Amino acid sequence: MMIDTTHNELVTENGIAFSENVMLDLKHLKKVYPTPKGDYTVLEDLNLQIMKEEFVTIIGHSGCGKTTMLSMIAGLNEISGGNISVLGHHIKGPGPDRGVIFQAPSLMPWMTALQNVMLGVNQVFPHVAKSQRTDIAKYYLQKVGLEEAFHKKASDLSQGMQQRVGIARAFAIKPKVLLLDEPFGMLDSLTRGELQDILIEIWNKEKITAVMITHDVDEAIFLADRVVMMTSGPKAKIGDILDIDFERPRTRKSVLEHDDYYTYRKHLIDFLEH
Repeated sequence: MMIDTTHNELVTENGIAFSENVMLDLKHLKKVYPTPKGDYTVLEDLNLQIMKEEFVTIIGHSGCGKTTMLSMIAGLNEISGGNISVLGHHIKGPGPDRGVIFQAPSLMPWMTALQNVMLGVNQVFPHVAKSQRTDIAKYYLQKVGLEEAFHKKASDLSQGMQQRVGIARAFAIKPKVLLLDEPFGMLDSLTRGELQDILIEIWNKEKITAVMITHDVDEAIFLADRVVMMTSGPKAKIGDILDIDFERPRTRKSVLEHDDYYTYRKHLIDFLEH
């Protein structure tokens, strides 16, 4: 997939210039945590632009600041320096323009699958008729294969089914950007593969800009248009970016059989090992 990076400049109502093709823009991003031994800089001068309808995966060693960066994009973690903008608007906190899928689904255990998805839908679309809001929630639960589990409590669902609810909940609020923090990291390989397929099937239809953290090189290649590699911390930044030139829609079989697959894989592993 080729991403059009031609910069057609627009201006927000605040006079901020931005490119209409850039969905997410991280400029000179910095994160510092105070410690008893002095300030600890997790991220420093991190710059990244992510285009509309682009799926970007992010890899790097544990502790390099991947989750910190994602939580800053989500508005859940204060920015120490630089800025993050969505379509030219600076992020000042959490918002419905960004949907988040965490490693742990973080569902309300006493609520049903449908009620958990409805929480976000009700908040984002309060003026829409209740029947329509219910239809939205049911639609995405059906998309993740949970049409038989609408009324099951989250506590009665398996870990994989709970994560399906998390995926449905994130898509149901119709975000501009989807943020995924190792959403399949705690699952067995079979369930992981099934949910990767479900995620990419919905994404192929919705075409939401997506940013996903993963430790799995094969997952990074299978899902992404670009793989962003972060340097080890402290003071982590972008170390390299790899374009994944596979056609969409793609299948696992077509990716594994592609002439460039093992070249891409070697590139990522070489980066992580050095």
